[in-house]
Amino acid sequence: MHPEPAVTLHTASFADLDTTTLYGLLKLRTDVFVVEQECAYPELDGRDAEPGTRHLWLARDTEILACLRILSDHGEERIGRVAVAKSERGAGHAGRLMTEALAVIGNRPAVLDAQSHLQAFYARHGFTVTGPEYVEDGIPHVPMRREP
Repeated sequence: MHPEPAVTLHTASFADLDTTTLYGLLKLRTDVFVVEQECAYPELDGRDAEPGTRHLWLARDTEILACLRILSDHGEERIGRVAVAKSERGAGHAGRLMTEALAVIGNRPAVLDAQSHLQAFYARHGFTVTGPEYVEDGIPHVPMRREP
């Protein structure tokens, strides 16, 4: 019996993504946000390809298990598109990605729009709520920020 392949962490700019990886990232995000959460929104928003955007993901061989992206937004970094495959939830993948994202961001401010039920998860990574709850695509969210 062979051991299961290790889960590996990856970081890349858009220009450094090969087509198979890009397809896998977009498929996971679409599976989670559009199909599972039933949100009809522009997943391909043009921001993935911006020069300052970094993509982080966890993979087992070529299977992408979890991902997020970091956008450079006017002096602060915006974490978004945090997605974990349904079959992989509860394994700590989102926490591992957030830890790495904060290492990549370093001493710059970071913001995100958290689904409200995940507020405590982001608070464990140093984020605090900065405004009132709002509904986006039928899901309650809160704006959050982490100072360096």
